[in-house]
Amino acid sequence: MFKENQPMFGKIRETFHPTPIRKRIMEALFKLKMQLARLDRTAQKMQQRDATLHSKCVTAIQQKNTQLASMYANECAEIRKMAKVVLQSQLALEQVALRLDTVMQYGDVAHAMMPVASVVRTIKTQLEGVLPEVSMELASVNESLEYLVMQVGEATDQSFDTSITSEGAQKILSEANVVAEQKMRERFPDLPQIAAQEARVQ
Repeated sequence: MFKENQPMFGKIRETFHPTPIRKRIMEALFKLKMQLARLDRTAQKMQQRDATLHSKCVTAIQQKNTQLASMYANECAEIRKMAKVVLQSQLALEQVALRLDTVMQYGDVAHAMMPVASVVRTIKTQLEGVLPEVSMELASVNESLEYLVMQVGEATDQSFDTSITSEGAQKILSEANVVAEQKMRERFPDLPQIAAQEARVQ
């Protein structure tokens, strides 16, 4: 019961004792780096799991057991779909962390905050079905960043152009996707041809 009321207490406290912008950015950055470490560990585990299944797939092909090889190939395909989501999320959030670091050093809050809030919101949604616990933590980061955007807007009396914000966020996500595809090719070897064909048929 108490835990459910905590966000409300936090909002009441913020009304009377607002947290300085710099401290809020530091808190958001800390939470973000925690989730980046979790994503990195998950990506490594997925790569190791894929390597094990890939090896079993090759062995099954050598033993002319195409049905077993197909099963392993399908498992590899599923892991690789999730691995790409994790990798792309990791790369996009690294860009967000980099921008927040820049904000901490140079204080260019207004210019940097809107796209990063949008990116975190997108990645949060993207990870809901893959890593729900990370998605939940990113919801908290996203709330902090959106509050910061509102605070900065009020403090500087600026209205933000949402089309520019959207372009900035899309650029970060697109670049992360391109790099993720490249890293997937580097980290995950091609499946044996017969198994790959069988996996597509099923």
